[in-house]
Amino acid sequence: SLLNFSHVKYSLIDYFLKYFLFLCNLVFTVLGLVVLGLGMWGLISKESFAQEKIGSIGTDPMLILVTLGFVLTLLCLSGCVGALRENCSLLKLFSAAVLVLITAQVLVAIMAYSLGDQVGGYLRSGMLAAMVRYQDDLDLRFITDEIQSNLQCCGADNYRDWEINIYYNCSAPGVLACGVPATCCVDPLENGTVWNSQCGVGAQQLDEFTAQSVIFLGGCLGGISRWIEQHEGLIGTVGIVVLGVQILTVFITTRLLESCCFIFTIRGWYHSSTRKPKSIHAIISVKLLI
Repeated sequence: SLLNFSHVKYSLIDYFLKYFLFLCNLVFTVLGLVVLGLGMWGLISKESFAQEKIGSIGTDPMLILVTLGFVLTLLCLSGCVGALRENCSLLKLFSAAVLVLITAQVLVAIMAYSLGDQVGGYLRSGMLAAMVRYQDDLDLRFITDEIQSNLQCCGADNYRDWEINIYYNCSAPGVLACGVPATCCVDPLENGTVWNSQCGVGAQQLDEFTAQSVIFLGGCLGGISRWIEQHEGLIGTVGIVVLGVQILTVFITTRLLESCCFIFTIRGWYHSSTRKPKSIHAIISVKLLI
């Protein structure tokens, strides 16, 4: 008897790939929603949408989380629904988007490697900009404090860079004048228990020999460079794994696309035709063997 072409099904491998792609994209969709929620929570909690602050929302670090979460959610949701519903259009969109993402990452890596000096300049400008807004932006303050405390550094090039901040400038009228943040201190905890937020007061007036027992003298740009050199193997491994997962995703999506398009074409041919040509039976047999 002739094969009923209207009930042609996927192979076991195709079913496995379908639900594997669905589950992976579902996990990353949830992750994207979490990142998006954190970004929106940060913007709302700081009242960034208020009329007096809306003009500077473009420079808010939380906007990076919102953008990243939105793109990740949209991308993975298209792959999730496309795999579950066997939607060729969504799978093509997902595959094309991942290819664009892979290309962009490779180009960014090449540019970062070839323009190392300029990247260092951009990093220095960003660090100084964060120091200028240290007291006014909680996100930039948190990022700067984390960098200084974890890398045991102070300022961009050295501790005297904090003069760029209007509150730490030596001409400032407040108690912070000529000082540095507490995260620059070698030992910001008094007796190992109480955080001394004033430990860096007047540190810019000290000579380097005296200051080295109170604060970290080296700048964070040098600390970042050393951290990258010490962890370049781990960074490279993570980069290769991430890129490999994305390439694998493209291959899986391509396989599902081939199966979807083939089966939908055969089913459409069957329903639009009043006869069942043997040539189709031969095509199906070859596909099932593959």
